[in-house]
Amino acid sequence: MLLVMCNPLQVLGVDGVNFSVHVENQTQVRDTMSRRHHRVYQLYSRTSGKHVQVLGRRISARGEDGDKYAQLVVEADTFGSQVRIRGKETNFYLCMNRRGKLVGKKASNRSDDCVFVEKVLENHYTALMSARYAGWYVGFTKRGRPRRGPHTLPNQQDVHFMKRFPPGEQPDLTTPFRFTTVSKRGKKVRATGPR
Repeated sequence: MLLVMCNPLQVLGVDGVNFSVHVENQTQVRDTMSRRHHRVYQLYSRTSGKHVQVLGRRISARGEDGDKYAQLVVEADTFGSQVRIRGKETNFYLCMNRRGKLVGKKASNRSDDCVFVEKVLENHYTALMSARYAGWYVGFTKRGRPRRGPHTLPNQQDVHFMKRFPPGEQPDLTTPFRFTTVSKRGKKVRATGPR
């Protein structure tokens, strides 16, 4: 009798199982069954040194820390990292039109122009790529003006953002982390005699 030992990685390679294709396909599908995840934060633009604002139909990166127009509601509604970004005060979504211009659209208009893919870059900044127009990123100039999508690349500082909590909404980090101790299970001692 011959016993052959196989490496599990070799078996996956032979069978041709590739989970990255499955994950990629699932990130493109809308998840209508799960509850949508909403987060409130500010996007700090690396180039302008200010926060992204949704001022109705106008978009800029000139907001101060804590500005009411700089507070953004980020709605995740897919398996992956596809998000919709809405101004908390104006209730307008951040969108990119077919010419690559950043515009604000009403909340009633649920278009694919308003869906972005969050990408965490090697330098720990976040870039927002349009889901509809692949390769077009949300970007701003040094003066806080929006850049058109076709003129952006992921390695440009214009498209780098940092997520920040609005003032007063930071998580409480002063409480120490409580570790859970694991002890060995002992034998239960049964009571002898009648109860």
